[in-house]
Amino acid sequence: MLAPASVPPPQPGPPVWPGSPQPLGARFRTGPDGVTGTNFALWAGGAEAVEVCLFDDDGTETRCPLTELTHEIWHGFLPGVSPGRRYGFRVHGRWDPWTGARWNPAKLLLDPYARAVDGEFGLPPEVYGHVRDWPQQHVADTVRDDRDSAPHVPKGVVVFDETPGDEWADDRRPKTPWADTVLYELHVRGFTMRHPGVPERLRGTYAGLAHPAAIEHLTALGVTAVELLPVHQFAHEDHLLRRGLRNYWGYNSIGYFAPHAGYAATGTRGEQVGEFKRMVRALHAAGIEVILDVVYNHTAEANELGPTLSLRGIDNRGYYRLQPDPRRYADYTGCGNTLHVVQPQVLRLITDSLRYWVTEMGVDGFRFDLAAALARSMHDVDMLSPFLAVIAQDPVLRRVKLVAEPWDIGSGGYQVGAFPPLWTEWNDRYRDTVRDFWRGRLHGVRDLGYRLSGSSDLYAWGGRRPYASVNFVTAHDGFTLRDLVSHQQKHNEANGEGNRDGTDDNRSWNCGAEGETGDPEITALRRRQLRNFLTTLLLSTGVPMLVAGDEMGRTQRGNNNGYCQDNPTGWLDWSLAADPGWRELRALTARLIALRRAHPVLRRRAFFSGRPQGPEGLRDLAWFTPAGREMTEQDWYAPAATLGMYLSGRDIPGRDERGGPVTDDSFLVLLHAHHEPLPFTLPGPPWARGYELLVDTSREDQAEPPGTRHRGGAELTLPARSVQLLRVRHDPAASG
Repeated sequence: MLAPASVPPPQPGPPVWPGSPQPLGARFRTGPDGVTGTNFALWAGGAEAVEVCLFDDDGTETRCPLTELTHEIWHGFLPGVSPGRRYGFRVHGRWDPWTGARWNPAKLLLDPYARAVDGEFGLPPEVYGHVRDWPQQHVADTVRDDRDSAPHVPKGVVVFDETPGDEWADDRRPKTPWADTVLYELHVRGFTMRHPGVPERLRGTYAGLAHPAAIEHLTALGVTAVELLPVHQFAHEDHLLRRGLRNYWGYNSIGYFAPHAGYAATGTRGEQVGEFKRMVRALHAAGIEVILDVVYNHTAEANELGPTLSLRGIDNRGYYRLQPDPRRYADYTGCGNTLHVVQPQVLRLITDSLRYWVTEMGVDGFRFDLAAALARSMHDVDMLSPFLAVIAQDPVLRRVKLVAEPWDIGSGGYQVGAFPPLWTEWNDRYRDTVRDFWRGRLHGVRDLGYRLSGSSDLYAWGGRRPYASVNFVTAHDGFTLRDLVSHQQKHNEANGEGNRDGTDDNRSWNCGAEGETGDPEITALRRRQLRNFLTTLLLSTGVPMLVAGDEMGRTQRGNNNGYCQDNPTGWLDWSLAADPGWRELRALTARLIALRRAHPVLRRRAFFSGRPQGPEGLRDLAWFTPAGREMTEQDWYAPAATLGMYLSGRDIPGRDERGGPVTDDSFLVLLHAHHEPLPFTLPGPPWARGYELLVDTSREDQAEPPGTRHRGGAELTLPARSVQLLRVRHDPAASG
């Protein structure tokens, strides 16, 4: 039985010329005899018919059959269809969910190649291909719903290939080397929603992020790249809308070529494309690269009970991985479906999208959400998979920054350290180790030594370098840094899921009280811990990643899964910037980033050898116990809360721009996680005659470096729970 049909009969449209099967999508161009119009092309394997549906401003729909079919691509040229015109597709074919066929022409489908989208997805019953309220729920997804979805879904928008005034002639990509990169993860909307220096009409938009007041914070901090949470067009999940919430993070993509319309200040009839480009140009002009967090592993259509918005209605079996029972979806993502990347048309969709964002939208790289799902061949994760092979040989994509989230939720999905040399990876082992060390739960310091020095145990193979490791302590999906030292448990009640969502493995320590407190000792300890985390991160070898607001004490009140908190919980509170204590934290962060930029020994392009070098036999990396002697194998496994790391600036591997040797100062980093002070004997000659103290995280005032000097071989008392950064001095006066 079918739901009552309510789809109006097709209205006659303008004549459709044959057009071209290339390129896919809707492209405005000049056709035969100089006539302008738009060429439409849609891959729809197995479909029986395809219609382009054009929409006037009043919602009137005109349907135009595409009668040309070339290699499973339906195509046609419509004269007179200009940029700004809204459109969608209706695709005809069999309805047989038992075999994976889910064609339903009653559902207006978003063009996978749409470059702009007008409107938002709500999820009323009409947008589902099946009858959602069918009384027999166990077979509901097998009963077709013939109600028209067009009034309830957004439309694609025809756009100019190049909008006048948005050319790239004056753009200069920063092209920051990986070793020199400092990432800053931010949310386009949340970063400026409460920024007092950004005009109210621009807050929460691409234009807002491009505003000088927003960029000034980034340049003053010294970060070299922003990693934007998803900006592809996305939809809100039904369960969130029912609770009066919205998807905030954006990991629910439905349009891989379209900048999310909700972040546009200038309009949604194609204007968002130019606004995004201008944002990229403004960031480039400030020396900041733009990296997009992209979600090619799944779409917003979810599992068999999800809505029919685009790919499901175009060719369900061609785009999605299905189980042996093709009515069901293979789910390696936890979001209901997984794109079938080994299929040529799916691989083409992804790579076409990536190239578009690089060549036409100006971005500098990508962070791939659940990248292990993309690297699966038929079932297992395969580092020779079609996706990774195509990226490796693509002349555009192999030159941009590629960051993997190296896991998914499927069997064998944890792949940290396994991606090939072009890739860098989020290193969650760095996160866990550093968190455990500073909360006093790390048994021995062996793992900490690896994490501080570039994680050679994970990445020293196949020509990979220390910058293969993206080091982070916090990310968007977890506690903020302030919450990490303020909450023992997550507090996600506002998400409406009974506090069941979000990880329970936070490795946090609240310093003695849960949540905010007026206790001055606890407050002081928490701020010291924040300084410890930031200092550890920015002195570690690898690529550091900060999360927007961590440098000034941003809090989500213990919510470690703010994916649906499009409100002050998820937005940056810029009033913190006026607080003296948080100003000092921001100043320390900026100073540490400046130290990285000034000293190549802190951003090495090759792994340490650990072997004696030069006439004095000094190692390029040496580890010391509090007694001032080099660590032995037994020391690495013994219980300890203190570690000394000596970084030699002599004979750093590599050459400068003129082919000369790279040398630098040498440094001693002392990390002490115990709750009591500890005497530490500073290594004497030949390691150093003396030391100059540059950073001491035990100090409240971090506006200026301490500058205190110590003799080599002297005993330095390490304050409880602190990091000391000392510059080595070899001049004779240093030993006086």
